[in-house]
Amino acid sequence: MEGLHHGSCNRIDTRLALMFFIFIVLALGMVLVFFLNVRVGSTPIKLREIGAILFGPQGPAEKNYLIIQRIRLPRALASQAGGAALAITGILLQTYFANPIIEPYVLGVSSGSSLFVGFVMLGGFTFGVKRITPVVLFTGAFLGAMLVMAVILFAASRVKGITTLLIIGLMAGYTCSAATSILSAYAEKEQLANFALWNMGSFAGLTWGQIRIMYAVILPLLGLSFLMGKPLNALLLGDPYAQSMGINVKMTRYGIILISSLLVSVTTAFAGPVSFIGLAVPHICRILFRTSDCRILIPAAVFGGGLMAGLCDFAARNIVSPLELPLGAITSIIGAPLVVFLLLRKEKL
Repeated sequence: MEGLHHGSCNRIDTRLALMFFIFIVLALGMVLVFFLNVRVGSTPIKLREIGAILFGPQGPAEKNYLIIQRIRLPRALASQAGGAALAITGILLQTYFANPIIEPYVLGVSSGSSLFVGFVMLGGFTFGVKRITPVVLFTGAFLGAMLVMAVILFAASRVKGITTLLIIGLMAGYTCSAATSILSAYAEKEQLANFALWNMGSFAGLTWGQIRIMYAVILPLLGLSFLMGKPLNALLLGDPYAQSMGINVKMTRYGIILISSLLVSVTTAFAGPVSFIGLAVPHICRILFRTSDCRILIPAAVFGGGLMAGLCDFAARNIVSPLELPLGAITSIIGAPLVVFLLLRKEKL
């Protein structure tokens, strides 16, 4: 018995060490991609010069200073925050609906945000504000996400099959896309051009005001998501079990809805609809860590989402530089084969 207990402890220690190593690799990868996004581009900038620009009172060269401070640094910060937000949203929604193929894009939540951003950018709806500001864009995206989420929740209370629920989510997404197309038909050319660029998905062009809003919304919500790890684990085992553990199931589910909608809204409002990260990263984290424990998956998804979004953004702007590819296309091209590879590898183990 003592030998079996010793062997079991060794296996646990080995598994914990492996998890810690994977966390370190993801964190270092996220940092590396961040510096790559700041350094590499049509105008390469040396790391020493980047340090002087970031931490010194002034940059050594005015041109490079403007490139870093106004273009690359906001974009790198936005890609990592947005990627982390979408990955966490995927975990929350997959836990809520007890289905691993759920993500904001599949359920139509991103399409709802896009529709209301379309109202702002194409229809001129500013919710009583005189001009379109980052707060107005975020408000519109949040209202759209909440509207679609309300439809999905109403459907979930009426239907039992998850396939039916997914179809309803897809139909909600198609309906929002159709309404957006109608708005586009009546929009002016300049508005339509700006919306078309936004709709392709990109972390480019974000201002420091938008970055501040993103981080002011995302960072507290990531902390709340991490604190919800235990209730989320209980939900995975069913509502009766969660209630027996003293979990307020109703409030937990409301919390998931609110956090998910806010995370999707703030990312979609400023970066446009970015697909696949919310689906791919949770799967990758589950396979890498070999667990469904949300207390592990949530911090892993923060690093994994930031790493994947930063890597995809790097590829989008450098593969055919100086032209830029749509971010959504890159996330699918990189994410889909990676998930398939990891799943096939998991089956062989």
